Amino acid sequence: MQSELVGRTALITGASMGIGQAIALALAEKGMNVALLARSHDKLQAVVSSITEKFPSVVARAYAIDIQNQPQVDEAVKEVVSDLGDIEVLVNNAGLALGAPARFWELPIDLIKQMNGTNISGVMYTTHSVLNRSMWPRKRGTIINVSSVTGLECPPFNGEAVYHANKACLEGFTNSLRMETAGSDIRVLTLRPGCVVNHFHLQRVKYDQDAMDEFFYGYEPLVSEDLAEAVVFMVSRPGRVSIKALDCVPSAQRALTLIDREWNARQK
Repeated sequence: MQSELVGRTALITGASMGIGQAIALALAEKGMNVALLARSHDKLQAVVSSITEKFPSVVARAYAIDIQNQPQVDEAVKEVVSDLGDIEVLVNNAGLALGAPARFWELPIDLIKQMNGTNISGVMYTTHSVLNRSMWPRKRGTIINVSSVTGLECPPFNGEAVYHANKACLEGFTNSLRMETAGSDIRVLTLRPGCVVNHFHLQRVKYDQDAMDEFFYGYEPLVSEDLAEAVVFMVSRPGRVSIKALDCVPSAQRALTLIDREWNARQK
């Protein structure tokens, strides 16, 4: 299946940094052309430059949009199909977790709207456009929705009510979409990361490095490349195989409420 990826197109949202950037690089390494969506044109262009420098035969293009804006999303998808051809893989990676440690009723409404707009509406807008403009007419493709282990387990700390609800919604959306695309060769999958050390978590704790260090104390969290490898595994299975859901967590993260903080000490 990996050879079937060469020369085909993947669209990745939230591709300007972190997990999205790592996924773009990993798919490009497998020979896929990549369309990168995020808000920051400069950051996207830096990723494009990195990809084209490492993989000269791969085409990488940046599309700076806000996925909360449906017309922008649809126009970008239209351009991707025109520029790079039909979309074989869609990775809905863009996501936000804002406002911790405030409780739900303490959050500004603007933050609630921003999280709902990115984590739910953005995923649906992108998927809707990709299905209509590329996947459904051909009855083939792979959609990976990047959820979270918080979609299944309620986080034990303040500030996660909206994010948890968003990811639980994404789980339901993924399962329903898988049913609705029956009669096609479209695979609808979900990837559930655990604790990952990257900008996303630093933003989550309001750029408080001490809070970040405390969160990861005693164990080795995932890095973005771990999730990118998981995506490559999922999309490179033979067409008859669907990894419907894959939880990728640090081995020390036994559950959201139980992290083995003696992990690092035992590895010495």
